[in-house]
Amino acid sequence: MGTEKEPIGVIGVGWVGLCTAACFAELGHDVVARDILPEKVESLSRGEVPMHEPGLPELVSRNAERLTFTTDMADVLDRTRLLFCCVDTPPTYSGDADLSRVEAVVDELGDSDEHAIVMKSTVPVGTGRWIQRKREGLGYVSNPEFLKEGSAIKDFMHPDRVVVGADEHSEAFADRVAALYEPLDGPIVRTDVASAEMVKLASNAFLATKISFINEIANVSEELGADVSEVARGMGLDDRIGPKFLQAGLGFGGSCFPKDVSALKQLAGNTGYAFQLLTSVIEVNDLQKRRAVGKLQKHLGSLVGKEIALLGVAFKPDTDDIREATALVLAARLQGEGAHVRVYDPVAAEGAREMLGGTVICESAAEALDGADAAVLVTEWPEFAELDWAGDVKGRMAQPIVVDGRNFLDREALREAGFTYEGIGR
Repeated sequence: MGTEKEPIGVIGVGWVGLCTAACFAELGHDVVARDILPEKVESLSRGEVPMHEPGLPELVSRNAERLTFTTDMADVLDRTRLLFCCVDTPPTYSGDADLSRVEAVVDELGDSDEHAIVMKSTVPVGTGRWIQRKREGLGYVSNPEFLKEGSAIKDFMHPDRVVVGADEHSEAFADRVAALYEPLDGPIVRTDVASAEMVKLASNAFLATKISFINEIANVSEELGADVSEVARGMGLDDRIGPKFLQAGLGFGGSCFPKDVSALKQLAGNTGYAFQLLTSVIEVNDLQKRRAVGKLQKHLGSLVGKEIALLGVAFKPDTDDIREATALVLAARLQGEGAHVRVYDPVAAEGAREMLGGTVICESAAEALDGADAAVLVTEWPEFAELDWAGDVKGRMAQPIVVDGRNFLDREALREAGFTYEGIGR
């Protein structure tokens, strides 16, 4: 058996775990993926992918012979030595990461000196040190994931970088982990465990800061008559800044940025350091999600009894992830103002039904827009740009008012068609 075909264990088959398992199988490895939920294991064994991620179902189907799904940890330990830990680490009420699932995995491994945990889960800096003290014989490698929802397969196969962190006694395991990624076209960054853990948190915190910064510029641009789209274009051409994550909008959401920014702020606070910049990043993002309400009130006055259509629920297109999604906050605020809210999303609305209590879940954009006093574009799904705004949509709406929360629609075309158009920072 060559190192490049080493069998791989994956613990936790959520979005990160399944993408990791499927991509390693695509690279030719036999993968044993374990989850504690029997119904999930059964459906995955039938080739049913429970989340929306472009290309993932095809990858799972194509590599079915190399992918094994199980609830049996003993089976994973018997067949593999490198165990990629992909369990969830949600925030607790204190803001710290809940490591109970990670601890459960460590406890199941015991003191084996043949196995290594390869940590894909996002964990606080110091987690590796804690695990190594808890289980002295266990190998430990930090290998944070940098996958973006909607492009996870591409991100795995064509990484910007692969970070592999290990301390001295786990260097041999780290060599084996690094070898797994050698067929990919991306630099491999070797470092110590604590630095690898920090790379993940610091990267997401920086990107979130960039988003909050451009949203602040957008808000000032509105007051001064500048167009943030033009401002961002001019800024992004500076190679020290770059164009990515300079799209003004209703704020960031999802499973990573809010959690990781809060986690890094909490980690700093635990050491006695007040990370004031991240405090502002969080505050700006929270307020940005609510600014659409003010834009609606500017044109409609009181929102009591008004029919408002929200286009998009997922926190970004090409995913069904609704964690920390702007639409959830916006729907709640609109209902708090007395509005009637209808929502449509091509993949995520049904999964958000319980969290969108009191709203009407629509089967199409046309249904959501029918009789609406205003529409708010929340998620930039391509189909929303392709709607017949000048004809069908305008004819359906009670009042032609659009708040474009992502600066995604054709502003001039909408205005020429008679719409009242409100963008972000424009």
